Amino acid sequence: MSYSVGRARSFLAAHGRQLERRRFELLTGGGPGEPVLAALDGYRNADGGYGWGLEPDLRDASSQPAGALHALEVLAELAGAGGQLLGTGVAERAGGLFDWLAGASLPDGGLPFALPVGDTTGVAPFWAQADGGSSSLQITAAVAGQAHRLAALLPAAAGHPWLTAATGYCLAAVERLPDRPPAYELNFALRLLDAVADKLPAAAELLSRLGQRLVPADGVLPVAGGTPGEALRPLDIAPWPDRPIRQLLQPAVVETELARLAGEQQPDGGWQVDYESYSPAARLDWRGYATVRAVAILRANGVAPAE
Repeated sequence: MSYSVGRARSFLAAHGRQLERRRFELLTGGGPGEPVLAALDGYRNADGGYGWGLEPDLRDASSQPAGALHALEVLAELAGAGGQLLGTGVAERAGGLFDWLAGASLPDGGLPFALPVGDTTGVAPFWAQADGGSSSLQITAAVAGQAHRLAALLPAAAGHPWLTAATGYCLAAVERLPDRPPAYELNFALRLLDAVADKLPAAAELLSRLGQRLVPADGVLPVAGGTPGEALRPLDIAPWPDRPIRQLLQPAVVETELARLAGEQQPDGGWQVDYESYSPAARLDWRGYATVRAVAILRANGVAPAE
């Protein structure tokens, strides 16, 4: 079980966005936080939301829930890298984004899968054709789950009215999940429950119950209608150790998947994704994102690089 940090860095130098290059340097201990925030600001709009292709398959400039998801992930990385980084504007960006999410939410507290897209160039059909008038558990749980991870590191964000309303919507919707929910919807629902399990005993109980009912022993969730063989794997569901969601997986499954992930590093140093991209730029953007994520997961789970 080995991988190369140096080859991953070289891949990002050749093909990665500035954001992923800066995130990678922060992750591997060689870079400060301020340039990460500056790179993220390139995707920020005056309304406090994020667009401009931060979600690689949604290249329109307008602020979108999917852009918020990616921005929250980066802000959580910055907050988790050390208290001194909070002075770089993480709290201010988070507050503005939570306010934007409140304005984008529907009366039931949920977010639409996507807001209307002005320019559909390079935009995946599922974003361009989304129903902006109904709430989506998938995107609301994804965004709220990531927001809770940030709030655990940035307590001032925890009591924001948007996050309270979005969490309430998600918990009610999760209770109504069918026996065979779409893979991504189930994945993000489980990860939201994991994010709030420490604070809400009912969420911890629901996480255990749903996992036993809906997560197969091998932890693989096939994506219906995706590319041939497309699936969410155990480390997509439970990437981080010492979290309640990890209890849904047998230790042997986790070890096998860590070896699989390490072994999936390509000769060019990057990792691939198994889903379709909708522009050449998005294809490379996703590979850069996947490369940073793979190294982050392997490091967090104690898998040492070969170099």
